[in-house]
Amino acid sequence: MPVRSKDNFLVFGAPRIEQDEIDEVVASMKTGWLGTGPKVARFEADFAAYVGGRHAAACNSCTAALHLSLVALGLKPGDEVITTPLTFCASVNAIIHAGCTPVLADVDPVTQNIDPDRIREKITDRTRAILPVHFAGRPCDMDGIMALADEFGLKVVEDCAHAIETTYKGRHAGTFGDFGCFSFYVTKNVCTGEGGMIIAHDEADIKNVKILGLHGMSADAWKRFSDEGYKHYAVVHAGFKYNMMDIQAAIGIHQLKRVEDYFVRRCEIWDTYQEAFKDMAVGTPAPEEPGTRHARHLYTLMVDPVYSGIDRDQLLMRLTKEGIGAGVHYLAVPEHPYYQERFGWKLEDTPHAVALGRQTISLPLSAKLTDEDVADVIKAVKLSLED
Repeated sequence: MPVRSKDNFLVFGAPRIEQDEIDEVVASMKTGWLGTGPKVARFEADFAAYVGGRHAAACNSCTAALHLSLVALGLKPGDEVITTPLTFCASVNAIIHAGCTPVLADVDPVTQNIDPDRIREKITDRTRAILPVHFAGRPCDMDGIMALADEFGLKVVEDCAHAIETTYKGRHAGTFGDFGCFSFYVTKNVCTGEGGMIIAHDEADIKNVKILGLHGMSADAWKRFSDEGYKHYAVVHAGFKYNMMDIQAAIGIHQLKRVEDYFVRRCEIWDTYQEAFKDMAVGTPAPEEPGTRHARHLYTLMVDPVYSGIDRDQLLMRLTKEGIGAGVHYLAVPEHPYYQERFGWKLEDTPHAVALGRQTISLPLSAKLTDEDVADVIKAVKLSLED
C-alpha cells in the first residue's frame, strides 16, 4: 500500500489560503473593480514597508518584474548580463527579451548560489549588469557581488523569486541592487496565484517601471475610470501589459500579513526534515551562513546515484507512487536545447550547476502542511530509498 492514496495525493507547493483572502476577493468582485486599482496600491505600500521602506511596483509575474527592471536600466542590444545557471528559465529569458546577452557564471557547490569569483571571470568590456538569484531562499554573497558592481560600474537586478523573507546582514534581499524582483506564484511563500513585485531605492525608478508596465501610459493611468472622473493619459513609451489586478492583490494583502507566521511553520517543517534525513544516503541543505536569514522556500535533497543507490528521477517516480508530490529546482540552464543551440553553452562550462541540477529534488514545504503530512513525506522518502 502506498503511503497516501490517489484521493489523498499530497500536491507539491499547495498554498495555505484562509478566509480573509476569500472575503477580500469577493469584496473586489462585488465592487466590480477587478483590474489595477486601490488594492494593488495598498499591496505595494504594504510590501514596501515589509522590506524596509523601499518603493514598490506590483506586476503580473516575477518574469515581468525582471524584464521591466532590465528595460528600465536602459541596457542596449549586445550588452551582457551575468547570471546563474542554476535557476528557472525566466531569469535568462528576461535578459534575452530585454535585448541583452546572458552570460552564465557557475555556482558555489555548497550554497548553490552564483559564485562572485566565477562572476569576475566572466566580466568583459560588454558586461553591463549582474542578475543574482537567491536560490531556494538562501541569500547570495551580496558583499562580493556589490563589490564587483562597484569595481566595474555594473548594475544589479536581484531575482528574489524565492526570497521574500530572506535577509543578508540585516537587510532584506532585493534592497542591495538597483532593483529587486519578487514572485507571488502559487507555490511561493506569499502567493497571489500569479504576480510579482519590483522594489527600488529611487521613487523615480519605480514610477518609470510602472509606466513601462502599463503600455507606456503616463503615471496613474489606471485611475482613468475611477470615481474622480475620466482622466486622459499620454503614451510616453512603447510599454508592456504587465500590471497586477486588484483581485490578485486582494489575496496578497492578507498573505503578506501572515508571512512571518507562515515562515515559523516552514522552519518547523525544515528542522523536522533535517533531523529525519541527517543519517540517510542523501545530501541535505547546508546551514545558514552567519548574519543571514534563509527564507525556507525550497527544501532540497541531493540524490547522488553512487551515494544514494538510486538517481533523482527514480526517487521522483517512487515518491509519486507513494502519493507525494515533489519538484525539481532546477535542471541547469545549459541542459536545455534552446540555449545550447543559440549560445553554444557547454555543460562542462558550469560543472557545479549541472551536477546539482541532476541531483536535486524539492520536497513539500508549505505552511499548509500538517504534522501528518510531514510524517508522510519522511516515510515516503525512507521507503523510496530502501526500495
